[in-house]
Amino acid sequence: MPGRAADGAPGVVDAAAQTAQALGSWLMGLAFLMLVTWARRAYRSPSARRTIGILWDVGTFWPRAAHPFAPPCYAERAVPDLTWRMETWTRRHGGRLVISGHSQGSVLAAAAVWQVDHRTRGQVALLTYGSPLERLYGRWFPAYFGPAQLLSLHGEVRCWRNLWRYTDPIGGPIKLPDGSGPEVDCDALKDPLAYGRTPDHPLPAPIRGHGDYQADPVFDRERAGLLARLPEQTPPPAEEEVAGQMSSGRSSG
Repeated sequence: MPGRAADGAPGVVDAAAQTAQALGSWLMGLAFLMLVTWARRAYRSPSARRTIGILWDVGTFWPRAAHPFAPPCYAERAVPDLTWRMETWTRRHGGRLVISGHSQGSVLAAAAVWQVDHRTRGQVALLTYGSPLERLYGRWFPAYFGPAQLLSLHGEVRCWRNLWRYTDPIGGPIKLPDGSGPEVDCDALKDPLAYGRTPDHPLPAPIRGHGDYQADPVFDRERAGLLARLPEQTPPPAEEEVAGQMSSGRSSG
């Protein structure tokens, strides 16, 4: 039995084993109390809920084969669905498409763009903002989102821009090396957008941090720039061809 593993051992070893067992029991009880306290705090505190939500998003992004006791992985459904929608929309309409993703959505968008077919990728631009691709995923999961992988994505997608702020605790720049092609990272966005007070705005402008990227005028400008860099609209294929592609996609999914 584990509790009697030190039986017959010298006195010092036996004393150390007894101390370790007692300490382990106390630590288990302390961990349970900390878990209850954390859950109670998360229920009452919006900031704690956001922190737990971030950890939940990162943890449940990966398949359960990586951590079998985790909840179901949402990326196993979201990424194929997003890929299918991009492919069928571009086939049906023959148009240009800017897929934009904020925070964890930027990770899903990047994963989906990676998996679309070559024809679709040529009609799709990627706009990320508040993105943890490099800051979190690149550091924690370098085999999947390391510098080489992000550089490969940059080379495969037709155009990509990333918006970020110094005040954003989660998102950040992609930091591709110089000479790797068109610039991905824009200059750091101003936050707040304006300083001081005016008669029309007597209160100081809020610090936006990780949110409200779409309220910044730079967002519309960068999105329009990406659309302009995509090729002009191509005629959509015949309805029969689209129907055949969609039905084959359903049967093989």
